[in-house]
Amino acid sequence: MEGMREKRTIIDVVWWVLLIAWSMAILFPLLWVFYQSLRSNPSFFQDVWALPESLNWMNYKNAWIKYGIGNAMLNTLYYVGVSLVLGTFLTTINAYALTRIQFKGRKLMWALIMLSLFLPGINALIPQYVLMRELHLTNSLTGLILLDSLGENVFFLMLLGGFMRSLPKELEESGFLDGASIFQVFMRIIFPLSIPGIVTVAIFKFLGLYNNFLGPFIYLSDQSKYTIGVSMYAANQMMQYTSDWVTMFAGVMIAMVPSIIMFMFFQRWIMEGATLGAVKG
Repeated sequence: MEGMREKRTIIDVVWWVLLIAWSMAILFPLLWVFYQSLRSNPSFFQDVWALPESLNWMNYKNAWIKYGIGNAMLNTLYYVGVSLVLGTFLTTINAYALTRIQFKGRKLMWALIMLSLFLPGINALIPQYVLMRELHLTNSLTGLILLDSLGENVFFLMLLGGFMRSLPKELEESGFLDGASIFQVFMRIIFPLSIPGIVTVAIFKFLGLYNNFLGPFIYLSDQSKYTIGVSMYAANQMMQYTSDWVTMFAGVMIAMVPSIIMFMFFQRWIMEGATLGAVKG
């Protein structure tokens, strides 16, 4: 018995050390970028590991103005905010229809959705671009919103669908007996009970939209419409001419703030919602 306890303790220590090492591998680059963002360019090029003589917080102001991060943040807020609300609502409606409503062709539709998992998303890039160009939606944040909102993500649909499938059908039947319509049952019964799963999907959608680079990079040609990801890419391209690395590091730190805040305050929702969707589905 004591041997088993000792063995488990050794295993726990090994896992603890591995997790600490993994955490440090993730945190070290972030701390290094933050450290470099407070230095001056001469000291940076002289020795990247030397301690800064003074903290240059002006680098953040320069990044906000010089690289247009303020305008990019407003564009990102519009793009992410509208896409998040519209896309999450459509995902919720689709999950409800495919899991709670019986209609002909439902199983075939689910089979086609599952089949799409085997198709790389990059294959749809050219047809999507041609369609967006023909509809005159390129170089438009609104067009990008429509593309991301109407393009359903199978993972989110499966996650939320599995959560909704676990709800008792008696809840809907009691609503129908009281004369409620399908939409009323959805809004007054299913939607409130599915809040944990919906919040989880919304958080994942936010992180995906905020970190989305390929879509805005392809469809946006006007620099005044750049999102934060494309704006930072443009700033990186400028380094071959300006070499103002400390200002770019400051811009990178500003760009990471929303994602860090999201992880800090909503990590419990992410874990609980993902677990509920997986177990009950």
